[in-house]
Amino acid sequence: MGSKSSSSMVALAIIALSVVAMLDGCVAQSFCNTSLAELFKCKPAVTPPNPSPPTPECCAVVAKADLQCLCGLKNNPLVPTLGIDLNLAFQIPAKCNLTLPPQC
Repeated sequence: MGSKSSSSMVALAIIALSVVAMLDGCVAQSFCNTSLAELFKCKPAVTPPNPSPPTPECCAVVAKADLQCLCGLKNNPLVPTLGIDLNLAFQIPAKCNLTLPPQC
């Protein structure tokens, strides 16, 4: 793994832990009912400029995740600093034939 990927993973972990501390109802041991490693399976689908379609593995992670909890990231200014496009991220449930919560 290159140093840029390692740096991205470290940054993702730091930001995710900060976000977990800010979100109500999310448990520190897991992140919105899934692990950061599992969420990382969706990174190619949320990274511009040429995101890939979500893989079956990504869809499985999103299907078991607490989508309401993940919705709390929608306006988080730290997430885009990881190279994650929030518009792409919130398209994943539909691409995986899942429905976002109404308040999201």
